[in-house]
Amino acid sequence: MASLKTRPTDQDVTAFLDAVEHPRRREEGHVLRALMERVTEQPAVMWGSTMVGFGSSPFTNTLGTHEWFNVGFSPRKSALTIYGIHNGYEPDNPLLTELGQHTTGQGCVYVKRLNDIDLKVLERLINDAWKASNT
Repeated sequence: MASLKTRPTDQDVTAFLDAVEHPRRREEGHVLRALMERVTEQPAVMWGSTMVGFGSSPFTNTLGTHEWFNVGFSPRKSALTIYGIHNGYEPDNPLLTELGQHTTGQGCVYVKRLNDIDLKVLERLINDAWKASNT
């Protein structure tokens, strides 16, 4: 059986974000980190080499049961990928319609620019997801 590749690491989150090539994406990564740290009251942790996560809970998939972060993000070249705030099975979350310009995947939200979304709505989505994952 294959092993899970994305695990928490000791990699420095600040160094990772500072090394993001595109200046705007770098700045947005720092903004998202600060927002998620404030909402979750947890420190940012690198998961694998490109994801920043907060908290963790057991998660079961085809590879078995393992820990996975509750909310997180990755400042990818094409878009900011935000994890944990969107359940792909509940696409009609009214807060998503208030968020602003974004697209969704099965379990993530893609944002081209933070300026295109309402950060207060994003904060509510993060808070709701955080509370739901810690009950």
